[in-house]
Amino acid sequence: MTVFIILLLTPIYWLVNMSFKTNREILSGLTLWPQNFTFDNYVVIFTDPSWYSGYINSMIYVVMNMAITLVVALPAAYAFSRYRFIGDKHLFFWLLSNRMAPPAVFLLPFFQLYSSIGLFDTHVAVALAHCLFNVPLAVWILEGFMSGVPREYDEMAYIDGYSFPRFFVKVFMPMISSGIGVTAFFIFMFSWVELLLARTLTSVDAQPIAAIMTRTMGASGIDWGVLAAAGVLTILPGVLVVWFVRNHVARGFALGRV
Repeated sequence: MTVFIILLLTPIYWLVNMSFKTNREILSGLTLWPQNFTFDNYVVIFTDPSWYSGYINSMIYVVMNMAITLVVALPAAYAFSRYRFIGDKHLFFWLLSNRMAPPAVFLLPFFQLYSSIGLFDTHVAVALAHCLFNVPLAVWILEGFMSGVPREYDEMAYIDGYSFPRFFVKVFMPMISSGIGVTAFFIFMFSWVELLLARTLTSVDAQPIAAIMTRTMGASGIDWGVLAAAGVLTILPGVLVVWFVRNHVARGFALGRV
């Protein structure tokens, strides 16, 4: 485990190490720590709109995708966990099989559709495209948690005079908070790191940071220091999300379908 952790942290340390170096030092040779410590690379990220706008765009469509996915997946998962209807198992399997398709399959249809209706290069376009992959996963995870809640809770809430919306929000959702946390974690991670759809469906206004990082070649070559600083700042949101939902994720792996 120690060897594994060292191998895992070495690239991250090297990325952080490069982010505090100048390009000349990075290209001059191998150094285990910065000889001329500088924050200039981070200053460029926070002062250049072409860089910091990428983080803003990424956060906008990731939050939009999480909201849309949870609003759709929660009632859908409840229906699958509580009701039986003709073809329910086949529909559930088909829904999950959509998650297995590679994003490249949907590039051309999405591009032509969004170009026709004016959604190209918008945050909504990327958020909706990611829903195609996140909604099936969210339904599958949430259905496992909801199936573990006895139906007697539903019946007791109705006897006590709860309407379904009130019961679902006030009683049922707190009982599956671990499942919601796990679901939100996986939704965030997919949308934050996904590059193919986000890069194809945007050009300027809604371009995410992952796409901007792949286009750093200029007349003077690649600015390795700025690219390393951007990489460090790209890792931080994922670390923060894991920190806040760590208890829910651990419980979800133990009790849920993950």
